[in-house]
Amino acid sequence: MMRHRQLLLATACLWALSCASLLRASTPDGLLRVSLNKNKLDREALVAAKVDRQHDSRRLRAAGGGDVPLIDYLNTQYFGVIGIGTPPQNFTVIFDTGSSNLWVPSTKCYFSIACYFHHRYKSGKSSTYKADGETCKITYGSGSIVGFFSKDNVLVGDLVVKSQKFIETTREPSISFILGKFDGILGLGYPEISVGKAPPIWQSMKEQKLLKDNVFSFWLNRNPDAPSGGELVFGGVDPKHFKGNHTYVPVSRKGYWQFNMGDLLIDGHSTGFCAKGCAAIADSGTSLLAGPTAIVAQVNHAIGAEGIISTECKEVVSQYGEMILNLLIAQTNPQKVCSQIGLCMFDGIHSVSEGIESVVGKENLGSDVMCSACQMAVVWIENQLRENKTKEMILQYANQLCERLPSPNGESTVSCHQISKMPNLAFTIANKTFTLTPEQYIVKLDQGGQTVCISGFMAFDIPPPRGPLWILGDVFMGAYHTVFDFGKDRIGFAKSA
Repeated sequence: MMRHRQLLLATACLWALSCASLLRASTPDGLLRVSLNKNKLDREALVAAKVDRQHDSRRLRAAGGGDVPLIDYLNTQYFGVIGIGTPPQNFTVIFDTGSSNLWVPSTKCYFSIACYFHHRYKSGKSSTYKADGETCKITYGSGSIVGFFSKDNVLVGDLVVKSQKFIETTREPSISFILGKFDGILGLGYPEISVGKAPPIWQSMKEQKLLKDNVFSFWLNRNPDAPSGGELVFGGVDPKHFKGNHTYVPVSRKGYWQFNMGDLLIDGHSTGFCAKGCAAIADSGTSLLAGPTAIVAQVNHAIGAEGIISTECKEVVSQYGEMILNLLIAQTNPQKVCSQIGLCMFDGIHSVSEGIESVVGKENLGSDVMCSACQMAVVWIENQLRENKTKEMILQYANQLCERLPSPNGESTVSCHQISKMPNLAFTIANKTFTLTPEQYIVKLDQGGQTVCISGFMAFDIPPPRGPLWILGDVFMGAYHTVFDFGKDRIGFAKSA
């Protein structure tokens, strides 16, 4: 009996020591605060950070509060510490609203170098471990993970979630997992996109009645010199982290935290493409802002970002620009313009038969590159027509945009000395504008002792019916405190304090 008590005492001590590395005592308002370290931003880290969201194209806190302090790794990744097992084994994870599974490396990961660079879960060391054994695989744009499911207690802030289903990874072949400063990912998306039907951790918190309110909220600190990287709060919000009231928008499609948004404005002027509405996803696992190429090219032009020159785009503007302009003036449905001039097989409603003679008599019907270039040109020309620009100005502008297309690598460089002269950009959400200043949407990298500036916008094209779609990542969520309300299936935004 004495031996049993000593064992229990030793276990309790280990738990307390482990928790001490994770937590401070909760403050009177129920929120937990921990000072966090910062790192300098470099290009290698930006590349490593891409692992957390490239898979989007593949698949379309106890009463009183539980807070998770976040580390800002180079303004491209925000991560915090959780504990798995009894006593808790600590893991650094990305809190990702764009996925729904929790995974960490396993001690049974023998043949992936990435596992040896990170903490690994030891099921034999936990008294609350429960075997599951179901195998699984999650594919990302830059690699995949393979593993099996297990169940154990998970410590998030000061909340203990019992018997949470998670993945022990046995293979992490991508170099991105080696470079990443995180051990694993804790998904906060909806159950609909969870692999293996594992409940996201907020659902388990709700079922176990651990939360005061059925919400969690993010405050991401974009100041690289600040001691705190931010805070994730389960069960409520911290009023010190935002100004005014939140503007809420309903979730339009469960899976990701998806909602409907309106136009993107450049210095108050429409970019056209989303004027009648686009889908958007609030995603803490994405570093930048990702959206349709047709809009990002306009942003690049407005901020002087370097881009790539598309000869196909310039050919479309040169040979068909005036015809596109005339068709739009004649009130032709913009979705049908490119099929009418023979550059697209799809007219926005159905496929166009190859036997139909195009109005220009060309035989390049169905060329994907030319079709995409034409569709972008239609957006640009239609938007300039709304601004009452002359024909010469419209075609010149479209030709200039063909030289500002976003790089396939994702980043577009800008002059750091021109930031103060760049325009404000604004997203329209719930009929309100959410402005981003140049200081907020330009990301600074450290490269060989030199500061390099890149646009916070990158191209990401999702075709209908899921798209067109925007991913509002950390650049946006850093400017706007974000509430994920799974009780009422809505998302709220307020200016960060």
